[in-house]
Amino acid sequence: MARCYSVPVPNRQPPLPPIWLVSDARNDAVLERALARLPRGSGLIYRHYHLPPEQRRARFRTLARAARRRGHCVVLSGSAWEAKGWGADGAYGAPSRLVYGPATLRLVTVHSLRELAKAHRARADAVLISPVFPTRSHPGAPVLGPLRFRLLAERARVPAIALGGMTAHRARAFSLRKWAAIQGLAETPTGLFPLHS
Repeated sequence: MARCYSVPVPNRQPPLPPIWLVSDARNDAVLERALARLPRGSGLIYRHYHLPPEQRRARFRTLARAARRRGHCVVLSGSAWEAKGWGADGAYGAPSRLVYGPATLRLVTVHSLRELAKAHRARADAVLISPVFPTRSHPGAPVLGPLRFRLLAERARVPAIALGGMTAHRARAFSLRKWAAIQGLAETPTGLFPLHS
């Protein structure tokens, strides 16, 4: 989406991908295979906070190449300036890191109405609403559940993406059209998404 803060401009971004694979130390070993299994035109949110800076950037380049071969969108967890410098299609992070910087797709995770308002002020292009279901990364933590997810999503002025405990089965069962996952996509059985040649 081209940005000019004084004059509105038309949206030039392609449609937002419906499915997002979120990278993590836990799914690193299977990311290439998972990217190949996803439907063409899905998205990758690259985090990899566990790596030192040089290794993190090198791994980003490898995964970005694999993702783009399948027509996937690649978003970097970092500032808008970092995303532009790394050649990512967008930036993911806290609203304070995204509000300034060059024109790029901006994704923000929110857990409440208050955080949703901050995302709107930061001119987020989409919000990841989390956690919808229990997650392995935060066992026992409170979850929104599908109903509260929908209530928050209805208040969003931008597309809402379900995150937290998401799987292809849950997305279908609760008719969630836009969703993201870490383990839920890394472990998806081949039959749920067609394998690409």
